[in-house]
Amino acid sequence: MLAVCLRYVHQPADAEDVFIEGIYKAMTRLDSFRDEGSLEGWVRRIMVNECLMFIRRQKHFQFADDASLEFLVDSEPDIGSEMAARELLKLVDLLPLGCKTVFNLYSLEGMKHQEIADLLGISVNTTKTQLMKARLKLQDLVRTKLGVDATKI
Repeated sequence: MLAVCLRYVHQPADAEDVFIEGIYKAMTRLDSFRDEGSLEGWVRRIMVNECLMFIRRQKHFQFADDASLEFLVDSEPDIGSEMAARELLKLVDLLPLGCKTVFNLYSLEGMKHQEIADLLGISVNTTKTQLMKARLKLQDLVRTKLGVDATKI
């Protein structure tokens, strides 16, 4: 669960604090677990919500705008065998906080756009735009990491 917190909260010390708050909340509300899914999924949801509340309290939640994304990608390279998942997660951590949060919620937590919009208090179109921008930025970061010339792809 600490790894979940680290995906959302940039500083390890802050992620540990959020983790502890999440564990405390899970333990004190264990009686509200309805056994309708896995305990791990229930605790994960608590951790994600704690992370989002931390981000809101810190007022660091900003979405990427078009000016901050100086790239345009037309195709995707096959990087499956060239880059480990751990390296990709490090690149996800480099995304602007708004993009990273939407990307994590959609791609890693499996939430739908409407769920994300409701959770973050934004429109569905904003979640879709931020996801697209996150994917494009990740493609750009992967190309840079692998030394791939984007004009040859």
